[in-house]
Parts: sequence; C-alpha cells; structure tokens
Amino acid sequence: MRWKRMAAPLLFLTPAMLGIIVFKMVPILQGVIDSFFQYSFINQKTYFSGFQNYIDALTDPIFLNSIKVTMIFNIIVNPLQVLISFGLGLLLMIRIKGQTTFRTIHLIPITVSFTVACILWGVLMNPEQGLLNSVLNLFGIPNQQFLFDKAQALPSVIGIATWKGVGYWALFFISGLEEIPSQLYEAAAIDGSGPWNTLIHITIPQMKRTVLFVVVSDTISNFLLFVPAYILTNGGPEGSTDFMMFEIFKNAYTYSNVNLASSMIVLLLVIMLAVVGIESMLLGGRDE
Repeated sequence: MRWKRMAAPLLFLTPAMLGIIVFKMVPILQGVIDSFFQYSFINQKTYFSGFQNYIDALTDPIFLNSIKVTMIFNIIVNPLQVLISFGLGLLLMIRIKGQTTFRTIHLIPITVSFTVACILWGVLMNPEQGLLNSVLNLFGIPNQQFLFDKAQALPSVIGIATWKGVGYWALFFISGLEEIPSQLYEAAAIDGSGPWNTLIHITIPQMKRTVLFVVVSDTISNFLLFVPAYILTNGGPEGSTDFMMFEIFKNAYTYSNVNLASSMIVLLLVIMLAVVGIESMLLGGRDE
C-alpha cells in the first residue's frame, strides 16, 4: 500500500527529474570526463591526458587572474546585492502613498535582459558622450573612463550587476517578510520595542532561511557571470574584468580547446561549491 501512495508523487516528479538528469547531470558528468582528455590537431585524435589540463589551467597566469577577479567580484557584489535587496524589500513593505508606483519602478531592471542592460549601461558609461559623464560634469567632475579604465572597469561591472540583480532578489525578501506572523510585531509593539530592535530581534531571525537562499543563489549567479565581460569589456582593460566564465568561453569557442575549458569548468564548480558550503555553514546553523 505504501508504494501506491508514493506512485502519484513519483509520477509527477519523473518529468522534472528526467530534465535535471538530461540537461544538468549528464553535461556535468561529460565535462568531468572531457577534462581528462586532450585533442591532438596533428593526429586528429583524442587521448587520455590525466590531470594535464588541470595543471595547464592552474599554471596559466591568465586563468589564475580570472580566478582572482571572480573572487574579488563576488566578495564585493554578493554582500552588496543582498544588503540592498533586503533594504529594498523592507521599503517595499511600507504602506505609503505611491507604493504601487515604487514597486513598478523597482521591477523594471528585472524585465530587461542582461544583454540589453549591458548595452544600455555601455551607452550611459560612454567616456565622451555618456549620460553619466554629463551628470558628473554638472558637479564639476571631469569625464570618467568607466569601462575603459583598469581601476574603474570592475566597479562599473559591479554597479551594473547590482542594478540588474537587487530588484529580483528583493522579491524573495518581500515573500519572506510577508510570511512573518504579525503577532510577533504586535507583541513587540506592546513591549515598547523600537523599529531597530524589532528589525534585529524579530525580522532578521525570522528571515534566516530566506537570507540563506538568496545568498547562495546570488553567489551561484555571480560566479557564472559572463555577459558584461563578453559585451562591454572583452575581459579588459588589462584583464581587470576577465571572469572565469569568460575565460572558459574563450578557451572553448575562440581557441577550440574544449578539454581545457572542461577542466576550468570543474575548477569553477569546486570553488563555487566551497564558497557556497562556507556560506551555508555560517548562515545555516540550527533553527531556533
């Protein structure tokens, strides 16, 4: 009788599980296998090379730089996006006049694809005729190079990624905030708790699972960032925006070295899982 009760759920889950296996697990397994082989253009044959691709990747200064750039980017952009989106979620929960308009405006970046967003910001950040420099000129600030300056390129990409992502992650925070029992806030008000104490002792603890989900999901998303480097900077200037995914793309499709790219993907996956694991340990803990 037990298997009959499980039959219906398994029947509905089967298509989703098949999709995950075919489109997720199989490509990952194939990438791991490919990373242990090399293709000889001279002999036009593929041969087993062991860990040579990993050695080549980890001794390549360009790829090592892409790891550094990706880690710096994530260390800055992940907390930035989470904090801003959490604050935005709190603001969107306040019942004030014009709230509907504010909620609509905050959804605009979500409706724009990352490709279109990069093209738009590329125009706005044009060193000579961009709108951002025109605004800065009004305050006596000279034209900035933004994406064309080594020191400004990565912060500019961080700004673009943040603009694109905070509205999306704020939706999850809004959903989490709406699930907090109103009785807790009523009890806090009776006890004379101020807004700050209520935020620290009620709102944030109750948002624990939502925060963990957003942090982990945002980390994965930012580790796989590719579009800004491809459309706006080509990894430059001087490798300052050369993310791991962009370097993987170049090796696979520009240099036709799929096996080396596969080893880089595995390394990216290992690093990403390690970071996510640390985040889960720090933010997970036990539910109170």
